[in-house]
Amino acid sequence: MTQRTSLAFLSGVGTTLAAASGAFALYRHFAGQQRAAAHDLNEKLPVHSAWWRSRYDKKGALLYVALGDSAAQGIGASSPARSYVGRLSAGIRRATHSSLRMVNLSVSGSTTWLCRKDQLPKLAEYDPDIVTVAIGANDIIDFKAESFEKNIRAIYSALPSHAIVADLPTMWLPDREKKVAEANAIVHRVAGELGLTVAPLYETTRRQGLLRTFRNSAGDLFHPNDLGYRVWASAFEPAIADRLAQIAAERA
Repeated sequence: MTQRTSLAFLSGVGTTLAAASGAFALYRHFAGQQRAAAHDLNEKLPVHSAWWRSRYDKKGALLYVALGDSAAQGIGASSPARSYVGRLSAGIRRATHSSLRMVNLSVSGSTTWLCRKDQLPKLAEYDPDIVTVAIGANDIIDFKAESFEKNIRAIYSALPSHAIVADLPTMWLPDREKKVAEANAIVHRVAGELGLTVAPLYETTRRQGLLRTFRNSAGDLFHPNDLGYRVWASAFEPAIADRLAQIAAERA
């Protein structure tokens, strides 16, 4: 190897190491920001929960009950009112020109098993006109199809026939997408057997594309932000409109 070649080689190695060092520093900075955002969102869990509880006893011509996890709580939104449940509630009031009682039974961090255990007994206390359920995203990391189906079947079987259930949103990462596809097949099959309407959350979020999904995400890159929850609400809105038309026909 000539001296010139040796110098070029060493220069290339140095450039590669510098680039790798820069990339690692950027990754550490980005990961630190993500952890900080997740911490900030965790601090808001009791705030969102209290906001929803304060509305349980309000009177309304219609009763809307929501079941789910932190997404139904609106974690990542600037306000619970800007979550998908908040947006759907506002849309129901506008469409019906009447009052609405909102009972949000969702719990941040809930899995299908926890929803079955903690939220279903509370649902039995109400006779809701509108019910939405979006649950299962927290099952994906440790996904077991058999237990997931058992829990989904128990949840869906306890719902009124007019309930609207959502499939899981896109998660983009290949290993998670494989599990989401299996979970959503279960959601659609069980909902079909029981005659429940499925809100197409997966298809709706997938259509946003990867870059727009990033733009629609909160700082922890897991929960939606205000824009993301607007997308989530749009997945439910056609089924909500059908349910309101059904209620109007029944009351007429």
